[in-house]
Amino acid sequence: MTNRVALYLQDAHDLREGLDIVRYAEAKGFEAVWQAESRLVRDAIVPMAAYAAVTEKIKVASGVINNWTRNIGLLAATFLTLDDLAPNRVICGIGAWWDPLAKNVGINRTKPLKAMEETVTVLRRLLNMERVTFEGEFVNVHNIELDVVHGRREPRNVPIYIGATGEKMMELAGWIADGVVMNYCVPVEYNDIAIEQLMVGLKQSGRKLADFDRPQLVVCSVDEDHDKAIDTTRELLCQYLAQQPHIAKASGVSKDVVDKIQTILGWPATHEQIQKAKYLVPEDLIDRITASGTPAEAKAKVQEYIDHGCTCPILYPVGGSATLLIDTFAPEA
Repeated sequence: MTNRVALYLQDAHDLREGLDIVRYAEAKGFEAVWQAESRLVRDAIVPMAAYAAVTEKIKVASGVINNWTRNIGLLAATFLTLDDLAPNRVICGIGAWWDPLAKNVGINRTKPLKAMEETVTVLRRLLNMERVTFEGEFVNVHNIELDVVHGRREPRNVPIYIGATGEKMMELAGWIADGVVMNYCVPVEYNDIAIEQLMVGLKQSGRKLADFDRPQLVVCSVDEDHDKAIDTTRELLCQYLAQQPHIAKASGVSKDVVDKIQTILGWPATHEQIQKAKYLVPEDLIDRITASGTPAEAKAKVQEYIDHGCTCPILYPVGGSATLLIDTFAPEA
């Protein structure tokens, strides 16, 4: 195992419990905690601030926010504020969001690559404390800068990582980002194709793969009882496969399985619907695209992602004990 390991939190834990989990992960040598912002369930910024306030050294990252719903000025000010709270410990993970969720809240995600390029370009300049004028298709600002009167005026060290799944977004990440957040619920062979595309972008930017960070989200259900770990993962996968088309495509799951799950799950899915649909998720798929099972089984699967280009696994404890997961993957273990 690599000595680098990070934690991913979404909404599976009470928020105050999450503070204890993050403190424990820090004590065990985890390098970062990434907070999700995907479904309409939990904002990323509030938990990030809470994690930063109760820790001393662990990095705090958005995993990932989207580039559509925050004005570029507010986005820059938000990460400036987080950096004030935890200097040099904040990472901005940003992604292109997904339909149908974006569409359902009135966002028309046209030209997602162009929109992301403009967002990252202007965000980086603002966090570098530059005065910026930029006229793009999606980002238009005139003579603005972060208005720091009381506080640090120096450029902020906030790396920008693009959360990428598709090949073109992966290429864009290699071209303009400081790192890429590789997605979860994908087979390890997906990484080989994704990294090929990443290298296309890196070549454009004059950088090498060895110098580019590639952390990867990994669904990780750890329990001493193999069957319990698998059952928890089923609940998560049936939602993702039905509601997030980009993940379903990257996972390699058959359209027939997705269609059957979609006939059961509504939006948002109820607990009863999930319990009914989860049995449509085959166990061989769980084995292929997640790290689920006993501690030894989970560690072996995570190692496969590392062997296929992941530089730092970002582990999502979907079931069982988060403490057991942290203990299992702690660098000192």
